[in-house]
Amino acid sequence: MMSVKRFMATASLAVLPLISAASSTLAQSPPPAWNPPYTHPRIEVNPRPAYRRCASRYVIQYRPSGTVLFPEKHCWWQRS
Repeated sequence: MMSVKRFMATASLAVLPLISAASSTLAQSPPPAWNPPYTHPRIEVNPRPAYRRCASRYVIQYRPSGTVLFPEKHCWWQRS
C-alpha cells in the first residue's frame, strides 16, 4: 500500500506536464479582440436661441351631440 506522501508526490508529478502544456497554450493564444462599446449617434446642439411658434384656428367638428366649434393649435420650433 502506498503512503499518502508518496501518492501526493506521484500525483503532482503526473499533473505537472498538464499544467505546463495548458499554460503554454494560453501564452500562445492571441488576445481577444477588443470591441468598443456601442455608442449612440451624436446629437449636436446649436447654441443659437430657438423659440416656439404657434398657429391656432377654429375648426368645425361633427359629433353625435351636434356640430361643435373646436380650437386647434399647431406649434413648431424656430431659430432666430
